Amino acid sequence: MSRNHWRKFTARFWKLVGGVSVRTKIFGIVLGSTLMLSLGFTLQVHHALRSVLEQKAQEQGISITRDIAARSTDLILINDLYSIHQLLVETQANFSDVRYAFIVDPQGQVLAHTFSAGFPTDLIEANTAAGMDYQNTTLVQTDEGQVWDVAVPIFGGKAGTARVGISDQSMRQTLTTLTTQLGLTILVVLAGSLLAASLLTWVLTRPILELVEVTRSVARGDFSARVQRWADDEIGDLAEAFNQMIIELGRLDVVRQEREALRKQLLEGMITVQEEERRRISRELHDSTSQSLTSLMIGLRNVSDVCSKPAVDEQIKLLRKEVSTTLDEVHTLAVQLRPVILDDLGLKAALERSVAEWGKRHKIAVDVFVHLGSTRLPDYMKTALYRIIQEALTNIAKHAHAESVSVLVERQKGGLVAVIEDDGQGFEVDNEFDSMHLGLLSMKERAELLDGTLVVESSSGYGTSIYVSIPIASKNGVDNGR
Repeated sequence: MSRNHWRKFTARFWKLVGGVSVRTKIFGIVLGSTLMLSLGFTLQVHHALRSVLEQKAQEQGISITRDIAARSTDLILINDLYSIHQLLVETQANFSDVRYAFIVDPQGQVLAHTFSAGFPTDLIEANTAAGMDYQNTTLVQTDEGQVWDVAVPIFGGKAGTARVGISDQSMRQTLTTLTTQLGLTILVVLAGSLLAASLLTWVLTRPILELVEVTRSVARGDFSARVQRWADDEIGDLAEAFNQMIIELGRLDVVRQEREALRKQLLEGMITVQEEERRRISRELHDSTSQSLTSLMIGLRNVSDVCSKPAVDEQIKLLRKEVSTTLDEVHTLAVQLRPVILDDLGLKAALERSVAEWGKRHKIAVDVFVHLGSTRLPDYMKTALYRIIQEALTNIAKHAHAESVSVLVERQKGGLVAVIEDDGQGFEVDNEFDSMHLGLLSMKERAELLDGTLVVESSSGYGTSIYVSIPIASKNGVDNGR
């Protein structure tokens, strides 16, 4: 296996292992270890016991065969075949493992046997023992299974050979009984292992699960939750360290909330100061500059009534037209600096009227949709959003050369979303946004002051889309969208 294949195999293995729970891992380790040890122990015991039983069966067969050889020597010499047959039958009756017994003379002729259905002739050649041999044992396959055939020479082989077949049935029964007992023991051990594994997984996973639950509570902002220390071990130390971390996080969260409250106060104060200054300038423009321009208009009209020269009268008309245009611009500037409708009727009406007037003034088709639901917006948030949209429209009028514009302001889950789109010439965002001009920079700063985001999507020849998202805290309450 190449290194790359080995790495892939290892990665798949750890992915599979990491995909199961700790409880499953512990159960798998305990069950696997128990089964492997039990299987290994059973095989070793089975092999050792089989060897012992085989040796015992062979020794028993040798002992029985030698006894037959010793007791049949005189009977063979006097040719007492009946007594020899009786000796073989008695031996088979006394030893349950003896499957057959027979005696052959030196010429290989069967003198006596215990086969009731006739002697199998092929059995003679299955085993032999020379005159000088102590004995000779071989394994013979019969219709009743495997048999250890033991051959012992009689009187040094001069009187023949005694043959006894020892069955392995008793050995197999003993092995089966022992294996069954071992299996039952393994089941008991396995049950105990499962019980121990259950206890172990409960001891190990309960603190971990509690840690997970407390972690989720902390993620939800609840810093009052604590992990119970179950024992004075590593997991107990982890629980103690985790509780200390929660305490520190709670302290830091209090500091964060205080800083956030202070930041919002500063934000509200800054925007309030800005709007107050805008209101003062707007009032000055309306009360002072507009009145001065109006007085100038009246003075020019009086001069026109007094002077009858055509050239002077024409010049006065041009001056009155210029003053009238300047007066309109001053009025528009005063309204832009602080729209009174924002205070009187709320954000929805102010945006709808401001956008409609902007479209008429710049002769651009524009549609506006404002849906605020029942969300109450703080004054500083209404003012900031109004200024962002106002600045976006100003940028469109100056740079986009658009024919149509769409403005959408909608309350969505968790915040307020504003989308301003145009079909103008667009620009390359990567190049333009890095060196952000004053208009976009002002819009971005206002959005960030409210913990919001501003995203610009545009490309040359395909228009521009501006997305503004501002979070709204639930503690702001509700009203009629003002």
